Amino acid sequence: MDWQLASPANAEMIEFLRRLVQTSSLSTQEGAVAELIAAEMHRLGLPNVQVDAMGNVIARLGPGGGPTLLFDAHMDTVAAGDPAAWRHDPFGAVVQNDVLYGRGAADMKGAIAAMVYGAKRLHDAGLPQRGTLVLAMVVQEEPCEGMAIREVLEGQGIHPDYCVLGEPTNLALARGHRGRLEASVTVRGVSSHASAPDAGQNAVYAAARVIVGIELLAQQLNHDSVLGRGSIAVTQIESMAESHNAVPHRCTLYVDRRLTSDETEVKALTDLRRIIGREGVAAEVTVTEYQATSYTGYACRLRQYFPAWTLPDNHPLLGRAALVLEGVLGGRPRQMYWAFSTDGVYTAGVAGIPTIGFGPGEERYAHACDEQVRVPDVVAAARGYAAIAAELLR
Repeated sequence: MDWQLASPANAEMIEFLRRLVQTSSLSTQEGAVAELIAAEMHRLGLPNVQVDAMGNVIARLGPGGGPTLLFDAHMDTVAAGDPAAWRHDPFGAVVQNDVLYGRGAADMKGAIAAMVYGAKRLHDAGLPQRGTLVLAMVVQEEPCEGMAIREVLEGQGIHPDYCVLGEPTNLALARGHRGRLEASVTVRGVSSHASAPDAGQNAVYAAARVIVGIELLAQQLNHDSVLGRGSIAVTQIESMAESHNAVPHRCTLYVDRRLTSDETEVKALTDLRRIIGREGVAAEVTVTEYQATSYTGYACRLRQYFPAWTLPDNHPLLGRAALVLEGVLGGRPRQMYWAFSTDGVYTAGVAGIPTIGFGPGEERYAHACDEQVRVPDVVAAARGYAAIAAELLR
């Protein structure tokens, strides 16, 4: 079967992508873009479209009676930042020289458009004739990856045999990434008047020693031959004092720790506690908990530890996907691992679902000014999604 989308369908898909980019969808504020996606799915005749309690948009195709394939994409984006730093309006969805610019173009509204139109092509061809294709467009992935897709699968009783993540891969096949842990280090001191600092114990000064220890630890972390080196960074600092004239009695550091395949939550926390003990600082380390309210009013919370995951190079999913994509792309797709974290922390890392990544856009443009995606790559991704689904659901 020829998976090349007809030119009118290409134009419709890119116009849909432009509307997606023009619609702001910050985390917890995805309602307008969710409505847009659901409406487009209905307009295209995709069956069984619903929005769940958390606000995720879900569609299902196929008669069942065979494997289940999950296409996963997130609707939310990070903020655009200073518009003056952009060459193009971050919500203008300007297309210039076959490149579409705007917040979310690569991460990952290009994949949403391609998945929806790839599913339309499949449906129009009377496919799949066996099994089920599930499209899940999820909320709040940016601040808490894995949370919403877990809600989709467990809440809907969906048990995928395979998962394809649409995060940007520049049309390569992604096989995994490092894990992530967010920790808080709360340092305790003793308050005193700032005019007599020696009468107290400055929590900020103690926290500074911990920060230096974290900086030194960063140079000593494990190096994974597949996923690269683990990393650690202090990302935010908060202190508390009775006034600007008082020595702070508490200082909290927030730490982002990226984990290689042989690094665990226990190891990451032990490393931090070892620094605290060495510096003789009174402090507690805890894994943070994400808490937010979805645009639907649904209360969301999840402890922020996410395991690393990889798909073995001899896994059948990887081979089958590479083979069909070779026919679509005109060459064997390269393989890669993401530097950032994705919903794969749940699908592969927790649920054990064989997972790959394939999407338009380059990782380097995610969260960046002048975020962009090549229009021909969105077209190719739509063809690729349809081909993967046709191969796996037969």
